Parts: sequence; structure tokens; C-alpha cells
Amino acid sequence: MPKASPSQTNFTAGELSPRLEGRVDLSKYFNGARTLLNMVPQQQGGAQRRSGFRHVSQVKDSAKPAALMPFEFNVEQAYVLEFGDHYCRFYRNHGRILDNEDAVYEITTPYAQNDLFDSDGRCLIKTAQSADVLYLCHPSYPPYTLRRSGHTSWSIEKIAFKDGPYLATNTAGTTLSSSSGAVGAGRGLTASAELFSETDVGRIVRKKNGGGWGWGIITGFTSKTQVTWQIMSAVSTAASKEWRLGVWSDTTGFPTCVTFFQDRLYFAGAKLHPQRLDGSVTGDYAHFAPSKLGDGTVEDTNAVAFTLNANNVNVIRWMIDDDKGLVVGSVGGEWLVSPSSLGEALTPSNIQARRSTTRGSANVQPVQAADAILFVQRAGRKLRELAYVFEADGFRSPDMTLLAEHISEGGLVGLAYQQEPDSVVWAVRKDGALLGMTYEREQEVVAWHRHVVGGFSDQDGTFPAKVESIAVIPAPDGSRDELWVVVQRWINGQVKRSVEFMEAPFAAKAQGPSQSSDDYRKILLTQQRSAFFVDSGLTYSGSPASTISGLSHLEGERVQVLADGATHPERQVNNGTIELSVPASVVQVGLGYRSVLETVRLEAGAADGTAQGKTKRIHRAVIRLHQSLGALYGPSPDQLDRIEFRSGFDLMDEPPPLFDGDKLVDWPGDYETEGRMTVAQDQPLPLTVLAVFPQVHTQDSR
Repeated sequence: MPKASPSQTNFTAGELSPRLEGRVDLSKYFNGARTLLNMVPQQQGGAQRRSGFRHVSQVKDSAKPAALMPFEFNVEQAYVLEFGDHYCRFYRNHGRILDNEDAVYEITTPYAQNDLFDSDGRCLIKTAQSADVLYLCHPSYPPYTLRRSGHTSWSIEKIAFKDGPYLATNTAGTTLSSSSGAVGAGRGLTASAELFSETDVGRIVRKKNGGGWGWGIITGFTSKTQVTWQIMSAVSTAASKEWRLGVWSDTTGFPTCVTFFQDRLYFAGAKLHPQRLDGSVTGDYAHFAPSKLGDGTVEDTNAVAFTLNANNVNVIRWMIDDDKGLVVGSVGGEWLVSPSSLGEALTPSNIQARRSTTRGSANVQPVQAADAILFVQRAGRKLRELAYVFEADGFRSPDMTLLAEHISEGGLVGLAYQQEPDSVVWAVRKDGALLGMTYEREQEVVAWHRHVVGGFSDQDGTFPAKVESIAVIPAPDGSRDELWVVVQRWINGQVKRSVEFMEAPFAAKAQGPSQSSDDYRKILLTQQRSAFFVDSGLTYSGSPASTISGLSHLEGERVQVLADGATHPERQVNNGTIELSVPASVVQVGLGYRSVLETVRLEAGAADGTAQGKTKRIHRAVIRLHQSLGALYGPSPDQLDRIEFRSGFDLMDEPPPLFDGDKLVDWPGDYETEGRMTVAQDQPLPLTVLAVFPQVHTQDSR
């Protein structure tokens, strides 16, 4: 019976698809895991338990989903916006913004509840930001700006577009004439044939004045041949067959995506013109004049209008600024819009579009990470990396879910990117699961992990809590990026939705060269008290107390407790409070969650070749840990023993200290053919697994 001591020294391939169970010839197999639940693979190789989600507040109406959006003016002034049924609320410094009367500050918005998400849960509002102004797009609403002038001073208003954008100049026999040519409101505009509809109110019109042009805005509907308009630039009263109608209206639809590129604001994706994109006048983001009014000449600074040239309809889903040009994602492929002449700026007369890949994009805003764009493919199952390849002089789009195709089952409906402290792309799945992908391409780290948030979403406690929306902003101190979520749970007999953010990854300070062991132990204990591994949780910090209040958002729930760094028996929240067995000064309270790292089948070889399919037994193992406490181990997530951390040198009135090093354990499993290893955590304590080193006996003959 051959003996072997294989090792798994990193988990940088993440959770692997069940379809790879037989691929022991694949190098990534030895860096992957069967299960990474509530564990985050780190770029250095280990897998760390994710920190808990701290409760901030419930959404305005817990019966209705809400969408989160980031607003980042700078590192010190970053906000999370909560969009709901005709309202927007604001979060800053880990709390809701209140007005001068200590009421929740909010503003009224045009967006109705039924228009916030599509049927799959994708948010339909897309944004682009310039300093204190956020530009908002929605297929059923005209574009708006959300403007900040102070923490409690926000305003939202419809963009007053100037002189465009327009459809092509009329070439048919229909003429337009105006009752007056002077600038002002209440002028009559008459067509020689049926042209107008009630939904044209607000639409921009351009009319030829001999050699030049004038323009105005339709303000009222009289009949299909007559409307009133407000003239913004003087026009001729004479009938003219040279006129242009605005691209966007209730009739033709409104743009669905927006971005900045080369000091222009671009919109695209309107219902009747899905392949068209429009860029503003340079430096004037509401101005879309296609030419000078006076003589009609087109200058380089005038607005840009372009339509993707494809055999099939390519609805534009998103646009992103890239150093190679304007990258556009459509249903049929990904395009690069750039100047026709290299090294020049994109202008009305110097523009081209080239399809780079033909994957097709879902209606999900992508994220940028380092030099790559990460977007969801059309069917919603694959996350693709769009990056420029110098050797091919073009973009390539490899599948980032290739090794973990199972993880996106049901479809991805939202993305957010967290750059610090670990590079992680976060995703929301249609069923409410939270997914993460640790991403560092330079180190060949592409590691998927799944996260189940504490609590349940249904009355019977069958289905886990659902994450419905995510956003990432810098932490108030600028030390990291924070993931914010809206979580839906069943609490105290009804649906509740809360806004929460993930705490920083736990990291205790290293011992200084001049610190004694006793001094360092005290520092470790202080940091251990701050370990936050509960969801929808809160912290009490103050004089020793036995009654912990302020937990009404978890009324009736059983919660986990960490009291002064030590685990405490679970408690049930009654009237917003819990009672502790022993008073404590620092108490973490919230919903528990389980973290599981389960390896793939061990491949340690055998006397006559592979160990796959052969009877084997792990009889002992070394588990290398970092700043961990209270972990479990065993052959499967359902068969676990607890690792012993307390020693005879530990004080009985203090919790055992965080552990760094190797734990040698006798393995509780029996002979079997798979040879998996599981390390788990079910207490509100930290866990980081650096490596596992089993000792295995493999039987060659049956």
C-alpha cells in the first residue's frame, strides 16, 4: 500500500467546475477547490474567510427591491445611492445621510418601482460621472443629471439638450413652416403632411434658414400636422423641406447607456436607433449641434453621430472609454470606435467602427480592472475579459468562467469591482447568490468563490438570503474599497431588505521586534475582539454590559455572538435585545454563516500510476493556518471534527489567541476513493488556510 504526502499550496484557481473532476492532467486542477463557500482566495495563494456584512439601515420600503449605485467624487467624498420607487437616498461614512432635522435625507426621482429592474433583476439605470454630476440613462425616461452641491444638497433634473442630436435631414416632400421666426415660446410649427404625435412633446427640431439653420423644442401638440414650439435660435417662417427631428423622444425611445470619451459625453441604444451612438460637442456635454447654425459648416468640435454597420441588428448595451478608443458592447459583438486616422482625435469626419469580437453582450454594465474590460456575455452565463493583445493588434475575449462554468448558473445580473485590498470582481446571480472572482492576471490568478449571506429569504427557512444589488466605493479612510449590498431576508414574519457593507478582511498586526510576547498577546486580543464575522451585524463597544440592544432589524432571529474575542452561545433577539451570560465590553452580534473550503480529489500517484479511482485513506494531515481560531476539519462538509486551539498555557478567563502555523491532526475519515479534505468555520472567528499537507495510503489492487 504506497504512501504519499501530496501538497496543495494555493487555491488561486478557485472553485472548479464539476466537469473538471477528471482533469488531473490540468495544472489548474492542483490549485483549485471543489467548494469555496464564503472563502476568498487571495493573490498570495491562501483562502481567507470573508468578513461579515455590517448592517447600516433598512431600505425605505422593505417590500420593494432597491438599486445601489456608487457616486465617487474623490476618496474622501464617496457615496452609495439607494434608488427606489420615485426616490433616492444617500449613504456616506457607513451611515445614512440625515437632514438638519435628523430625518433621512432623500430626493424625488422620476423612476417608478416597476422600471428599476428588468424581469431578470438587471438594473435598467446606467450612469456616467463627471465630478459632482452623475448622468443617468434609462430606456423609458429622458436622460437626467443628478447633481451634488453638498452632503444634504442634491438635485435631479432632465437634461436640457441643445441643438441635437438629430435624425438625418428630411429628403421627402413634407415641409415645415413656423408662425414666427423670432426666439421665444408659443410659436406655431406646421407640417404639410401628417408628421407629429402627442409623444413628440419635448422633441428637438432643426429647420433650414436659407444657407443656415435654426432650432427649437416642441412644447405642445395640436394635431398630426401642427404643434407649438419654443424657438431657441431664430428661423425663417417660410416653408422648408430641409428639417431634422431629434433622435430621442417618447416615440423613438431614449438612450440606454452613457459614457465619456475624449471630453465628449456619449449616449447610445435608443429603441428605434439601437445601433446609433451620439457624442456631444467637445467640452459641452448637453450640446449636440451637428454643425454651425449660421452657415451649416461642420467643425471638428461639433457633435458626433455614428451607426454601427452590421448585417444584423446590434443593440448597444454599454460603452467604455479605453486608451485604444471607445469600446462598445452590443448584442451581436464588441466594437472599437476610433479615429479613422491614427494619432488623431475622434471627430465628426474622422471616425470608424471595427468589430473586435463577436461574443455579444448582456444588458449588464461591465467593469474595468487594470487594462481589461470584464463583461457578461449575451446569455448571462459567461464573464469575458476584453483586453488588447499587442501581437494580434486587436482585442481578445477569453472566458473567465471556463474553469467554473457552474458558478454562474441562472445568469449574472450585476457586476462591481473592488480593487483594494484584494482585486475582486463581485457579481450578483439571478437567484440572489453573491459571487466573487479574485482577479490578478499578471499572476495568473482567476479564482471564483461563492458566498451565501446569513439568514433566509423565505418563511420556511428553505432558501438563503438574497443579494439583489451591489456597489463598491472607497472606505471613508481610503484604506480599501468596500462592497455594499441590498439583502432580502424573511425577518419576524415579513420580508425585510437591508443595506449592508462588507467589513475589511481581518488582518492582525505582526509582532514588532521590540515587543515582548506578553505585550503582543494583549495586542492580538484587542484585535481579536474586533473580528467581525457575522452578517447584518452590529458592534457594541463600551462599558461591560450584559444587555445588548439596537437589534430590532433582527427581531426573532437566532444570532451569533463574539464577546470580548470569545465565542458566546447563540441568542434569540427579543424586543431588539439579547442577554449575555457574562458582561462584555466589545460585542459583535449578527446572523451566522458557514465558510467551507473543500479540496478536489487528491492526486498523489500510486505504485502503478494514478491514484484516481483507487481506494485510499488520509490518516493524518497538516493544515497550515494564518491568524485563525475555532476551525473544523474532515473528509467532507458533513463529517467534521474541531481543531483544538486552547493549550494548557492559555488563561482560562481569556479566549485562546489567534493561531499561526501548522496543525497536525489525525484524520477522521475511512478508506474511500475520492480523498477530499475539508476545512470549515461555523463560529464568528477568522480563518485563513494557507496550505494542506495530507499523508495518504493508496491501495493499488482491489
